[in-house]
Amino acid sequence: MRIEVNGRSHEAEPRPGQCLRTYLRERGWFGVKKGCDAGDCGACTVHVDGEPVHSCVYPAFRADGRTVTTVEGLASPEGELHPVQQRFLDAQGFQCGFCTAGFLMTTAALSEDQLGDLPRAFKGNLCRCTGYRAIEDAVRGVRHVEEPSPGESVGRNLPAPAGPQVVTGTARYTFDIDVPGLLHMKLLRSPHAHARITAIDTSAALRVPGVHAVLTHHDAPERHYSTARHEHPEEDPADTRLLDDTVRHVGQRVAAVVADSEAAAEEGCRRVEVTYEVLPAVLDPEEAMRPGAPVVHDKDPSAARISRPRANVVGEAHGEIGDVEAGFAAADLVYEETFRTQRVQHASLETHGAVAWLDEDGRLTVRTSSQTPFLTRRALCALFDLPEDRVRVVAGRVGGGFGGKQEMLVEDIVALAVLRLRRPVKLEYTRAEQFHGATTRHPFTVRVKAGARRDGTLTALQLEVVSNTGAYGNHGPAVMFHSVGESTAMYRAAHKKVDAYSVYTRTVPAGAFRGYGLGQVLFAVESALDELARRLGLDPVGFKARNMIGPGDAMLTPGGHEEDLHIASYGLDQCLSVVRRARAQPCPREAPDGWLVGEGTALSMIATGPPGGHIADARAAVLPDGSFDLAVGTAEFGNGTTTVHRQIAAGELATTVDRITIRQSDTDVVRHDTGAFASTGTVVAGKATLLAARALADLLLDFTAARLRVPRADCRLAPEAVLYPGGRLGLKELYAAVRAVGVELTADGHFGGTPRSVAFNAQWFRVAVDPGTGEIRILRSVHAADAGKVMNPMQCRGQVEGGVAQALGAALFEHVRLDARGAVETAAFRRYRLPQYADVPRTEVHFMETADAIGPLGAKSMSESPFNPVAPALANALRDATGVRFTELPLTRDRVWRALDAVRRTPRPPVSP
Repeated sequence: MRIEVNGRSHEAEPRPGQCLRTYLRERGWFGVKKGCDAGDCGACTVHVDGEPVHSCVYPAFRADGRTVTTVEGLASPEGELHPVQQRFLDAQGFQCGFCTAGFLMTTAALSEDQLGDLPRAFKGNLCRCTGYRAIEDAVRGVRHVEEPSPGESVGRNLPAPAGPQVVTGTARYTFDIDVPGLLHMKLLRSPHAHARITAIDTSAALRVPGVHAVLTHHDAPERHYSTARHEHPEEDPADTRLLDDTVRHVGQRVAAVVADSEAAAEEGCRRVEVTYEVLPAVLDPEEAMRPGAPVVHDKDPSAARISRPRANVVGEAHGEIGDVEAGFAAADLVYEETFRTQRVQHASLETHGAVAWLDEDGRLTVRTSSQTPFLTRRALCALFDLPEDRVRVVAGRVGGGFGGKQEMLVEDIVALAVLRLRRPVKLEYTRAEQFHGATTRHPFTVRVKAGARRDGTLTALQLEVVSNTGAYGNHGPAVMFHSVGESTAMYRAAHKKVDAYSVYTRTVPAGAFRGYGLGQVLFAVESALDELARRLGLDPVGFKARNMIGPGDAMLTPGGHEEDLHIASYGLDQCLSVVRRARAQPCPREAPDGWLVGEGTALSMIATGPPGGHIADARAAVLPDGSFDLAVGTAEFGNGTTTVHRQIAAGELATTVDRITIRQSDTDVVRHDTGAFASTGTVVAGKATLLAARALADLLLDFTAARLRVPRADCRLAPEAVLYPGGRLGLKELYAAVRAVGVELTADGHFGGTPRSVAFNAQWFRVAVDPGTGEIRILRSVHAADAGKVMNPMQCRGQVEGGVAQALGAALFEHVRLDARGAVETAAFRRYRLPQYADVPRTEVHFMETADAIGPLGAKSMSESPFNPVAPALANALRDATGVRFTELPLTRDRVWRALDAVRRTPRPPVSP
């Protein structure tokens, strides 16, 4: 067989059944991505004789005698970018970039007619990060990127450093490397929600040609740990064993087969014989808390850090401010309702995975798709009794995270295999494994009771919260605590009470997810306050404005005030002003005849970073050519921190961003970094970068002043030089002079993540609802964001748009469904409805004029917070349009239609004459 790929001939025969995607990647064309395994996401799109195809479902043998073009082949042989590549670069039509090659290949093949109907043209391509507006701008040739120039860098739309690599397919994600002698791992998973393994026979599996090892609970360390990654691991429940003889959810890993090929490893899994003693299982969290319910983790509560194991309660919070009963007694109206949110998958297009090996010194090296390389190293060292200098963890470019990769789900089992076999080993999740073997967003049940006087004064707020953490605690207690924090602190009320529980069930574990529990509880609180205002005959926006927290108010929650959390800048009033202007303006889109129309608003507040500290270290140095090196620990997965760190450093060092090289996400490169989660990439790691750059600037000025015997106050930095009265000293010359006396121009920056500030957001929708079908059409979407000083408006806008788009998916149709056994039914994108290009409205993004007193250069976080107010704002708009209060997500067409049909069928009382 002969295939020409990007002008090169390949004659190797494909394996039986091999798809074109794996054939191409095995030959080094790593721009072809794996996203779904089923032709659903488009990340693997290539051209075959000029026609775009999804290579994951295109048999490799069909390419015999054909010409194949991947994203690496779009540019000219001289290196000139294809016009589509240039447009995506100019618009920065990407965030994590994992889907970008697929969009480029699809776009490059579109005719003029197809370009006129992008919703149809892109029906086979998914993006989880951008919200699609940036992609449309790229297709249309809209330029957003500004050229670097000396002077102020912060606040400008400067490009992502990896942009050229992303659009040419040369950016290297986790598995975009060639590792000699690589073995492949596949996992055997449990078919039962609860069972004890009484016997496991691996002999038949070991006889499969190419199988090197089968690992079971007999090979696993006895230690228990949490897969959650936090700076203080003792705060998480220690309930997980690497391989366990008790399984607690359908899909839990039972054994790992390591072989020369994935096919051999899969066959080995099929031949492992496991004998199970099937035991009772409880799938519902409220049933799990009842006396006599089957216990999920019968462990010592103090050793395992579980609140009440026999009651299946992993964590709980109880507190009261004032006297809520007195507050309700003082109210003229009390509203009480129960709200429910569903499981949602992160659906990052790059699945979980890791590849590990022993380097020439015998050190364990793990390359992984992780938001927390340093915490993962720490966990591996503790698990396998290894010193930290014997383990290196590296995250390449990460293809999306959203909190899902703040876990250690693959690195532990891969490390076990490498340490056992002394060979490189790879484990890459399939898309189905992402659904039943990774984590989800926590499902919540929230009972809200709120009271107010007729004048609109909120008198009392009470929450009863049950969070389903699934079979393992992971982030369960932390998510539960966070969920009732800012959601109750945002509104002033003399009387507040919270009772919250994080509960084990024998279902797929939940974990960290964008918003970290706030979105679930805010859906309830914002909906309840909207309903309370309506029943009092008040404008919901005015009611919330009357009761929302102010700039001088203490952030009081029933759990107590967190001393390091401050309102260091206040823009919530500005956010509401944006909403009021939007309400007063005519809507650019008309509703179809007969459709119901309404509008809705929701507010949110979020802390910029977790409590208890979040550590970031950075190091800045001058290079021999006079440019700069910046080493930071935080990972890049579309959050844009790499761009922002370069902008911060460039501003402090009076240079341009293109003269700063960044090394990151490598435990060998810099000292400890907690990780890229909890909205800390700019406000914590960015502050460490700021301090390192400032310290280096001081070093440069100090050395120049001392060397030339001039007053330091008369020296200042300029591009590529230090200026002094009467002359300039080039940085290249300065570097040589410093090295000659044995001094290095290197400076460190450190920030511990405290004190912390808060960011504010407001979302407003105008919607139309078809009463005959339940379809919701968004006529206008407006988002107001208080991000403090916006480091890069283009990037920050993309974060907001992506957050709104992801939240709309969760609000309208995304739902990880389980069957009666607890098995995931929606384990493929074609069964799990992700937002497509045609589903996402263009959200108008407005940034408030504030400057934070804590964040670097006045910045606040803005990666998680846009997600949180979206679902309640949509539900409030739906209530305004239909008169029906929807209390359960998602707001699917059938759910909306059934509710409206029930109203139509309900007899109305006769009208009195």
